[in-house]
Amino acid sequence: MGDHTESIQIDYDPETISYEQLLDVFWRNHNPSQKLFYRDRQYMSLLVYYNHFQREKALRSKEKWEANIEKPIYTEFQPYSAFYIAENYHQKYLLKRYKNVIASLGKLYSTHDELINGTMTARLNGFVRGKGSFKDLKEEVKTWDISDEKKSTALEVLHSLRW
Repeated sequence: MGDHTESIQIDYDPETISYEQLLDVFWRNHNPSQKLFYRDRQYMSLLVYYNHFQREKALRSKEKWEANIEKPIYTEFQPYSAFYIAENYHQKYLLKRYKNVIASLGKLYSTHDELINGTMTARLNGFVRGKGSFKDLKEEVKTWDISDEKKSTALEVLHSLRW
């Protein structure tokens, strides 16, 4: 890993969700008050911003969350410079432990890239980590902007999964 930190890059529509809302999701979904998770930068809390406005909003949000949790936040802030896609063996690492689930997802995704980048795959990888529930995922599928046929296939695949 060297000096890399595991992260995600989010492309979002500010008409749909605000930067402030994304910041709230960021703070809620990890422990920013822990200095470094192991002995290196791989799992540190890092927030990358694209411009001065995002930086200022992120700093204000950090102050609000520090007051909320009553602990110092050790999240590092950095300007965007580059984003590197992790090697395939790092992609959906937890979910890949369930070979039969990955095989079942082949009904939804015809290529490895589609599988790795698929919404269902992302949700199931989170599920394996203890985030969310099957019930919530089934309800979410119904709201996706895909054809009824694809929704039906997605729900069939969910019902067929064996862990």
